[in-house]
Amino acid sequence: MRTSEGRFLTTHAGSLPRPRALAELHGRRSRGEPVDAEEFRRAVEEATASCIAAQQEAGIDVGNDGEQARESFFTYVQHRLTGFGGTSSRPVMRDLLDHPDVVELMAPRRARTQVDLLHAPAAIGEVTYRDTGEVEAECALVAGAPFTETFMTAASPGIVAAAMEDRHYPSREAYVRAVAAALATEYHAIVDRGLLLQIDAPDLALERHTLFADRPLAEFLAWVELVVDAVNDALRGIDPAAVRLHVCWGNYAGPHTLDVPLRELLPLLYEARVGALVLSMANPRHAHEHAELERRPPPGDMAVVAGVIDTTTNYVEHPEVVAERLLRVVRAVGDPVRVLAGTDCGFDTSAGIGDVAPSVVWEKLRSLRAGADLAAERL
Repeated sequence: MRTSEGRFLTTHAGSLPRPRALAELHGRRSRGEPVDAEEFRRAVEEATASCIAAQQEAGIDVGNDGEQARESFFTYVQHRLTGFGGTSSRPVMRDLLDHPDVVELMAPRRARTQVDLLHAPAAIGEVTYRDTGEVEAECALVAGAPFTETFMTAASPGIVAAAMEDRHYPSREAYVRAVAAALATEYHAIVDRGLLLQIDAPDLALERHTLFADRPLAEFLAWVELVVDAVNDALRGIDPAAVRLHVCWGNYAGPHTLDVPLRELLPLLYEARVGALVLSMANPRHAHEHAELERRPPPGDMAVVAGVIDTTTNYVEHPEVVAERLLRVVRAVGDPVRVLAGTDCGFDTSAGIGDVAPSVVWEKLRSLRAGADLAAERL
């Protein structure tokens, strides 16, 4: 894993805007409707090439394919894993239930998304990895990409188990372990291609106000322990320096009044066998939590990708703001080399759902680069 030697490296959390036509193809494919395979392949290739070029122009050092080949950050597994079918019923975020008028305001967002994340396929049989054909094809799309380092995202077993209802396994733990064992194939395939693996695990924070909204905090923290342990099992044989773990509280412009504090999570997140944590630190609910990194610094050589760009608002952060946020994290961690500048989450976590206009996404990433350079000058 490359770190910030000499200047702050810039990166992001994974998903970037998809062209509308590609988003519609993803929607049809996710619903099991007919999709012309050649049309889909061409659309993915063209969108990926365009996305890579746009990242380079914006000054992104550690980039990816923008998840152009996927319908969403986790439901894509239905095409790669066995055992999924039917429809799940996912709990709505509790803070949204407390504020139904916010849900009204979010109606246009729901209308434009192509993939229903609250009603994903369920586990109705044994979950195994089919074959590596699709992940190999996706990795091939970024071969030769002009980044300092190229990463590829993959779903956490926890987000799959939390959002894709279990109707097959005897216990929640058995389901999580089965999904982790299956996803280990994908994790290894990505690393074997020489790519940095990013595991997307919003479940390690988000599930406090969804799946565990009515349960004691201790039960949720036991869930975090279970998922981290399952991830570690899936990563067996992989150098931790080849992996980063993305944790967030849900990429939506809601109140977030019920988010679990980072201080409750850090000791458990530090148990993950990864080289970096990707953390949300730009949005108004979590911008103060850089202080937790000072109270409980990351262990060993673990790096921090600090979210200094909010992915739910069309405000473009001024480079001065980016620099100030980044330097606060540096002071907390105590080592600028171990801090990268990133985004709170993805910009299009499900095809078509992004809150930020595509043109503004690239403005934000250009500001990320400018702010990171400004912070480096001040050091």
